[in-house]
Amino acid sequence: MSRRIGTLLVAVSGLSGTTYPVGTRVAIQGNGGSVDGFIDGDWLPLAWWEFADVRPEDSTG
Repeated sequence: MSRRIGTLLVAVSGLSGTTYPVGTRVAIQGNGGSVDGFIDGDWLPLAWWEFADVRPEDSTG
């Protein structure tokens, strides 16, 4: 399974009902048109247009 870091491009609601704002960092799992996103154990079903991958050099600091 691939796991990477992304940032939200739009506000997204998690399974918990919490809405995460634009710019929130999220752990991404999977590939394709829809992926699983996770923030502190909260699951976010994400479409490809709702997040952008964070390049490794951007994830430090």
